[in-house]
Formats: sequence, C-alpha cells, structure tokens
Amino acid sequence: MGKHVVIGAGGIGRATTRSLLEAGQEVVVLSRSGPKGLPDGVEGRAVDINDTTTLDAAVTGADSIVNAVNPSRYWRWAQEWPGMAASILGAAERSGAGLVTISNLYGYGRVDAPMTEDTPQHPNGTKGGIRVQMWRDALRAHEAGRCRVTEVRPSDYFGPGASEGTSLLNTYVIGPAAAGKPVSMPVGGLDVPHSWSYLGDIGALAAALATGDGWGRAWHVPTLPPRTVRQVATEVGALAGVPAARISALPRVVVSVGGWFSPMLRELWETRHQFERPFVLDSTAAQERFGLAPTLWETQVSETIDDLRARS
Repeated sequence: MGKHVVIGAGGIGRATTRSLLEAGQEVVVLSRSGPKGLPDGVEGRAVDINDTTTLDAAVTGADSIVNAVNPSRYWRWAQEWPGMAASILGAAERSGAGLVTISNLYGYGRVDAPMTEDTPQHPNGTKGGIRVQMWRDALRAHEAGRCRVTEVRPSDYFGPGASEGTSLLNTYVIGPAAAGKPVSMPVGGLDVPHSWSYLGDIGALAAALATGDGWGRAWHVPTLPPRTVRQVATEVGALAGVPAARISALPRVVVSVGGWFSPMLRELWETRHQFERPFVLDSTAAQERFGLAPTLWETQVSETIDDLRARS
C-alpha cells in the first residue's frame, strides 16, 4: 500500500481520493481550510500550499502528489497559479514523490481535428499559456531527473460532487434540464460536437498514474464520443422523466457586453472557441495503456441528476 497526497478537495480531488481508496492506497487530502466530509480512513489537513515549509511536512513520505487544485477566482489565474504551481513542483522535487497534475485542454487553443496528446500546444489566451508553462516547467524537472511528473488532461468535466459553479454542463444544462426548466448556455452553439469528461473517469486515470508508471508525458482522460448541448439536454430530460427542456444560447454580443460587468463572463471569452466549433478529445492512448474505459453515458447522467437533486 502506498501513500498519496491529494491537494484539493473539490470534485476532482474527491474523485481521485475514491479511486485511490478503491485501489487499497493510503490517502491524505490537503486544502486551505481543511477538507470536510472525507471518506472513512482518509486524513484531511488544512495547508496553505504557498507555505513551502508546511507543504513539505505534509507530503513527507508520499509516493505521489496529485495536484487537483485550482485558484478559487477564475479571473486571477495569472496572479495565483504560477506561485502555487512552483510550490507544488518544488515539494515533489524535495520529497521524491511523483507529481500528477490535473490540467485541461486550454493549451491546445483552436483545433481543427480531434486532439491527441501529440497535438501541438498553441494557447490563444492567458489561461492556456499558464497551463502550458506549468507543464513545461514540470517536464523540464522530470527530464533533469529532479522528480517524476505526468499530467492528466480532461475535457470540460461534469458529474456528481462537482463544486458549485465549476462544471458548465452541471450548472447550465443537466441541472435545469433535469428539473424541467429552460436550458440557456452562456457561451457557444447548441449543435456543436463537444467532448465531456466525467469526474469519476478523471479520478480513475489520476489514481492509475499515481500508482503506475506513466511518468514523463501527458494523458487524456478516457472520454466518450462527443455530444452536443442539445443532445445532452434531450437525453437528460428522458432519463429524469421530465418534458424536454426549451434550449437557447446567449448571443455573442450579450456575453461580450456582460464581460464589462462580470469577471467570469469576461474570462469565458478566451475559451469560447471550444463551444463554437467541434472540440473533440481522443483518449485512445490512456484507454489502451491502463485498460480504462469511460463510464457508461446513462450512468454518468443518472448519477449526476441524483446528486444535483439531493443537493437542491
């Protein structure tokens, strides 16, 4: 049994924790305020990851560190992420623990074909550039022999346990559609194929990497074929047993003007291409290497509906 430190107690951190527990591993979860409601047998600690002394003490003896944290304010990535990422990478180097970083697809920028791990990274904005630099810094440390690193790249995620407001699909599509309410997307088109990654599948890959040998490269999360927002909303209504929702999308001009007043809307502008044109993830490599398959779509949606209904 190995020891693994998961930094972040949001949906991804908790999904990773569950997968590690199922694999018979010891898990410690860190968050700034101290995680609550953890599974039995999981230790939780309150740690400021920018405090290197405290962080070093928390990861002592760990086989891996899973970086499943994100700055709480989406619009302050440029101010907060570089220091946080450097602190976590430094802790991995000093402790000897492997570093598994949960990232995203921002670094690829605008694409014209399904994305594989070999797709060139050409970010088209600040947040994508930050993610690319984080990976380059980690890979440089790996290649220099200072630590072992890998990166998990999901598409836009959803599922039970997602923190409020962090999942576009949970918030704007599945929640309203399951309640029989209108669906209104804040960005993008309704009939554009888009890959959606499930929280449980993100956690399963992160755990496989933390306990395995996939170091030195990035891996895409096992993800089902793409679905449009209209398809998702229709299928959610059928599974929830409610009439099909009325579906609409905010016009580009509304989002643009709204950005003057809402930092969150302003930040969505950088990634709007992901929802305005086909955005498809190819996860063949991870599925074949680790023997993982995406969770059945009906299970993904049903479990998400049940979780959202329980919260409301």
